[in-house]
Amino acid sequence: MRDNWTYLLFIAFVMTELLEKAIAKLKTLPPKQQDAIASLILEELEDENIWDQAFEQSQDALAKLAAEAMAEYQAGKTQPLDPETL
Repeated sequence: MRDNWTYLLFIAFVMTELLEKAIAKLKTLPPKQQDAIASLILEELEDENIWDQAFEQSQDALAKLAAEAMAEYQAGKTQPLDPETL
């Protein structure tokens, strides 16, 4: 997990123009709305962090599944996917 102060300093220096514009608009909202939007943003960032960690920890399993799928394909055990039949 990121050190919050380090992260805040980091984004303060590399924030995109669009993000700066969004934050400037957020500053004009009442505190309750600012907090609600801030909570949504922080939750989204945390969710992204959780997904990143899950994918990092699953690389071996994903590689094994990919190898199995390729072996089945090469052995002729697969069939073309028809989106119309899904």
